[in-house]
Amino acid sequence: MDLKDKILTSFLAFEDHVDVHSSIHDIRSEAIKIFETQGFPSKKEEDWKYTSLKSITKQDYSVFPKQENAIEYSDVKKYFIHDIDTYKIVFIDGKYSSHLSQTTHEGIDVCLMSSALEKEKYKATVNQYFNKVAKQTSLTALNTAFSKEGAYIHIPKHKVVEKPIQIVHFSTGNESALMLQPRNLIVVEENAQVQIIERHQSLTSNPVFTNSVTEIFVNKSAQLDYYKIQNDNQEASLIDSTFVEQKDKSFASVHTFSFGGKLTRNNLNFYQNGEYLDSTMKGITIIGDKQHVDHNTLVHHIEPNCESHQDYKGIFNDNSTGVFNGKVLVEKEAQKTNAFQANNNILTSDKATINTKPQLEIFADDVKCSHGCTIGQLDESALFYMKQRGIPEKEAKALLMYAFSNNVLSSVKIPELKQRITKLIANKLAVKIGFDL
Repeated sequence: MDLKDKILTSFLAFEDHVDVHSSIHDIRSEAIKIFETQGFPSKKEEDWKYTSLKSITKQDYSVFPKQENAIEYSDVKKYFIHDIDTYKIVFIDGKYSSHLSQTTHEGIDVCLMSSALEKEKYKATVNQYFNKVAKQTSLTALNTAFSKEGAYIHIPKHKVVEKPIQIVHFSTGNESALMLQPRNLIVVEENAQVQIIERHQSLTSNPVFTNSVTEIFVNKSAQLDYYKIQNDNQEASLIDSTFVEQKDKSFASVHTFSFGGKLTRNNLNFYQNGEYLDSTMKGITIIGDKQHVDHNTLVHHIEPNCESHQDYKGIFNDNSTGVFNGKVLVEKEAQKTNAFQANNNILTSDKATINTKPQLEIFADDVKCSHGCTIGQLDESALFYMKQRGIPEKEAKALLMYAFSNNVLSSVKIPELKQRITKLIANKLAVKIGFDL
């Protein structure tokens, strides 16, 4: 039985364990039909031209973990941003870990998706927002069909969340191969502010495939800063689909730091349903060996007087492969749009590959839009200059690559997170960097 057939069979068992009378039962049923029709995407599809899922789908994954494997905080402390106080929503092999988490209902809701789907007091919010912005491609539909657990975050009007929220998923190796499908719903009401950090971390060498979907709603004059840290082991694969809808005068930024994992695909989609709003998408990718990272982005400018900024940096070593497919779509009504898109890449090996495709589709005539990409190697004259001043070649190369990613790092608003990313970059470059940005 191939993975698709196993998933379809597992859905019948899944329905036996969830409330068939729940408000999203029909949504789940429709979603599994979409996945059954479309199956897993292949390289024949334009959006997946440079990314194959064959290495993932050949595995015999356990769709439902048999039992939770308890872990101690001391064993996983290094994966948290533990320098500051945060709310935490932690999952172990797809199951909620209460002793590692710190949730709240005091003024805000930082809790579980399962609770939101089951309890009456959340019904109005779920009906208004759940599955309303996620586009039902095959993998998104697959996640929707099995939607049960993940993070539910609701920030009421005018509420400024005083500390960041961490969403962390651990896989322990309790199964020989495990498939996880977390579903997150994040609603930031009018004039509210929140910072969120998300991480998926495998603690095992066993294969793990995570198909994650996050829906984010940033309402009028609200502010959201979202940070994704991807530094998993070589047998972990992640398909991360994030959909952001914004309203008037809101600000939303998503930073994606991709340093680890076997195969990582980031689908990031912004929909600007309002005026005078700002969307920011930034990322740093540093990979080696045979790692593969694919960024697929969309900014859909629907209303006038809005801005978007995309800036993705990539450093590719050894036999690694990078993909960037970024699209900016400006509708006829979206006059006075200011859209910027850049993808800059450094190849440090003759065997490394980058496939980049920046795109603009503009139907308005009064806009400022630019896009571009660069692919190259380190500046030899700058490297020579640094070596002449006594800096060893290895450290000189690392400093140049560090400077290359500086403008992305400089926009991180949580100092402790910026320090953590700095250390991760230093580790990836195999040097000690004696300063913080």
